[in-house]
Amino acid sequence: MKRLVGVLGILLLAMTATAQTNLSLPAGTTVKVKLENALTTFSSKSGDPFSGRVTEAVMLDGKPVIPVGATVQGRVTKVSEPRRIAGKPSITIFPEILVLPSGERYMLNATLVDTSVRNGTDVNDEGQFKGKGHDGKDIVEIGMGTGGGMLVGGLIGGGKGVLVGGAVGATATVAHWLSKKNSTMMPAGTELVMELSRPMSMTAATGGQ
Repeated sequence: MKRLVGVLGILLLAMTATAQTNLSLPAGTTVKVKLENALTTFSSKSGDPFSGRVTEAVMLDGKPVIPVGATVQGRVTKVSEPRRIAGKPSITIFPEILVLPSGERYMLNATLVDTSVRNGTDVNDEGQFKGKGHDGKDIVEIGMGTGGGMLVGGLIGGGKGVLVGGAVGATATVAHWLSKKNSTMMPAGTELVMELSRPMSMTAATGGQ
């Protein structure tokens, strides 16, 4: 009888331990991290690693499942640095590993949804960090170049010179404008907000992978 009670006790403990280790965070769970290395369109490339530290504990049933200080590791999957007229620069990242302070590792599938970087930047529905595109300053730069060409042309050749000078000035300014690339960056220390794309199972089998 005592042996049977002992066996039942061991089974109960095993079931309790299994219930504690089989935790699953639902899709849509928010994970906030602080970026540890800068990501830029002019130096980062596809495949480059990145890491960030969790800044706010992720709770499940009132208990911390992902503590502050845990590490999120991932990689850059795409970088775009178009010329000024071609659109906005972008950086796409893929968070893929969560490392707890204890050293346990879990597979992570998440999407970037927001950052602390402002000044015209945003994150689109696909998780791409988008820098700002061309703005009013670029248009003013073209206008000033065109106006300067007209002024010089007018002084040299009168009315006809105004038209020729304007065309030359505009061509030179637009060429200069188009030669510039549109860059953006997420500096080290940037706060990233991620959401789980699918449920995250934090089981004993998953940990350590």
